[in-house]
Amino acid sequence: MRYFAELAYNGTRYYGWQRQPEQISVQEELEKALSTILSEQIGITGCGRTDTGVHARQYFIHFDYEREFPKELVRRLNKFLPSDIAIYRIFQVAPETHARYDAIRRGYQYHLTFQKNPFSQETAYYFPYPKRPDLVKLQEAADLLLQYEDFYPFCKSNTDVKTMKCQLFQAEWEKHKEHKFIFYISANRFLRGMVRLIVGMSLNVGMGKTSLEEVRQALEGQTRLKQSWSVPPQGLFLTEVAYADL
Repeated sequence: MRYFAELAYNGTRYYGWQRQPEQISVQEELEKALSTILSEQIGITGCGRTDTGVHARQYFIHFDYEREFPKELVRRLNKFLPSDIAIYRIFQVAPETHARYDAIRRGYQYHLTFQKNPFSQETAYYFPYPKRPDLVKLQEAADLLLQYEDFYPFCKSNTDVKTMKCQLFQAEWEKHKEHKFIFYISANRFLRGMVRLIVGMSLNVGMGKTSLEEVRQALEGQTRLKQSWSVPPQGLFLTEVAYADL
């Protein structure tokens, strides 16, 4: 029988979602907890990969298990897991349902703050420069993205994906209170490092370091920008993963 679990995590101390040798990952912690509580080796599949230091407010995994669950499984898992990972629910799905390939929409937020705050340094990028980026120009850069489907300029090098096509549903900058901007973006899929590169491009446009025409030419020609900037990971959150039948 196949099960989905909905969860969230603060990615600050993890080297990304995916299990890797000699580095702590979210996947490793979850597999260890499930295997311990269910008394057998459990392998899990996530809805996607997040990089080192990136957070998830909504995330789904799937795993297979044939026996009856022990009582209060969610509570017991949360007691076993570290404090920066939380399981919200576990539910049965059809045997062929896939956490990654069946997702039809993913949404991210990037949090940018202009006020240094020791209590948000892990969950927002403090912008240390004296001049704020122009919010109107930030939105113009975001609007431009919605005209395209191929995003090679915003994909990290050494990727093994077969296509650069992504269907964007939303790209929007919003002023949140006086000292914070939030970028919202959603699509059917994302390339490796795509959101952080898009935010960096937008900030360069907002500060006058890159022109909209340069961005347009890069998207038309599917070439790298002269000034690519992958912003720091701590401001990035995966906030939505949607499925057609869940």
